[in-house]
Amino acid sequence: MKKVITYGSFDLFHEGHYNLLKRAKALGDYLIVGVTTEQYDESRGKLNIVDSLDKRIENVRQTGFADEIIVEDHPGQKVEDVQKYGIDIFTVGSDWTGAFDHMKQFCEVVYLERTKNISSTQVRNASHPIIRIGVVGTGRIAVRFVPEAKYVSGVMVNSVYNPKIESAKEFGDQFELDLATDDFNAFMKEVDAIYIASPHQTHYEYAKRALEQGKHVLCEKPLAFKRAEAEELFTIAREHGVVLLEAIKTAYCPGFVQLVGIAKSGVIGQICDVEACFTRLTDPGLRERTDVAYGGGFTEFGSHTLLPIMKLMGTNYKEVRFDSIKDENGIDLYTKASFVYDHGMALSKSGVGVKSEGQLLISGTKGYILAESPWWLTQYFEVRYEDPLKKDRYFSKFLGQGLRYEISDFAYMIHGHQGRSYKFTEEESIAIAGVMEEFLEKRRQDRHDN
Repeated sequence: MKKVITYGSFDLFHEGHYNLLKRAKALGDYLIVGVTTEQYDESRGKLNIVDSLDKRIENVRQTGFADEIIVEDHPGQKVEDVQKYGIDIFTVGSDWTGAFDHMKQFCEVVYLERTKNISSTQVRNASHPIIRIGVVGTGRIAVRFVPEAKYVSGVMVNSVYNPKIESAKEFGDQFELDLATDDFNAFMKEVDAIYIASPHQTHYEYAKRALEQGKHVLCEKPLAFKRAEAEELFTIAREHGVVLLEAIKTAYCPGFVQLVGIAKSGVIGQICDVEACFTRLTDPGLRERTDVAYGGGFTEFGSHTLLPIMKLMGTNYKEVRFDSIKDENGIDLYTKASFVYDHGMALSKSGVGVKSEGQLLISGTKGYILAESPWWLTQYFEVRYEDPLKKDRYFSKFLGQGLRYEISDFAYMIHGHQGRSYKFTEEESIAIAGVMEEFLEKRRQDRHDN
């Protein structure tokens, strides 16, 4: 007898799950299905599980394909189960191709082709319908988005748009998407929400077009380069009853959320100063170093460094000053943005051609918080006091590329739960757009003067 085993959360059970189990069963004579617990899913970065374990097990049972159902609740269990049950074939969907090659030392590994076009035929939960997400753009961050979305239950990336059809098709083939197109209107018809990962200067227009068609929007930073444009987008989103969220991933990560909470708790007293730095030595041939209109250190990384400043010092700064080291083409290789508040000050340092220590320092009247580089991937930080022997240390997970956290909150808000909107507010997003506008205006004025 040939034994086959497969695993999954099987949340919001749909036709794709059914077909995978059917194909798994056809590989042998006896199929064992492992259903993951919610706790284990969360520990490995699978977020937003909706259905209870009992319901997910029952959905698998009702297919009639499983000869035996087990519960997966800890790392390493797959290896244990294969040996314990005498498994001949381990199988999962093709979107995990390569991820389980290490199992080949114990049994045959088969990656099953996933069911395409399930968006029109899948079983939809009335209160938590599966969200079809389309990706706008095919660049560096878009390539990281699709694999991260797999870890968020209730969402499915099904399409991609790029005005260059060759790029769209290549991306679509790479991730086995249902639609790859250069027709934005056709793209809109196939999605419930979009993720915008196109060049910075196109964000506003794409977001506006999608919002006006009643689509939810998760937009890479910066959302807009003008305060009025950001205000307009949020107004359109409210008018159409859809979610608009700016995708500064740090804002949604557990470690950073914890850091902000502790900073605001009063443990370091009144916050008087925030210093945030994010620099990267970028290839001179890349967009960040060649786009004289929208390239440079501040437009690339300033949103990250402005995030803790706006969250901890507030959006009502009195004034901001920009000092930059510029390349021959006029873009900033390194910029310091200095803020003055009624109750303190703040400093943002960002760069694409100068390297500095990428730390976050929050100074208060009773102590300070230090998150060492890379603070934007917040996994560890310390609260320090006047007594150098007294330190409070905090640790948190940062799983994968971190994008799954923003996708999770995006999906959560689409389903009507606004409890996570505090992590990055409309007011903060608009304020960052305003700072970007001031910076670009100063850069234009400097070029005019020279």
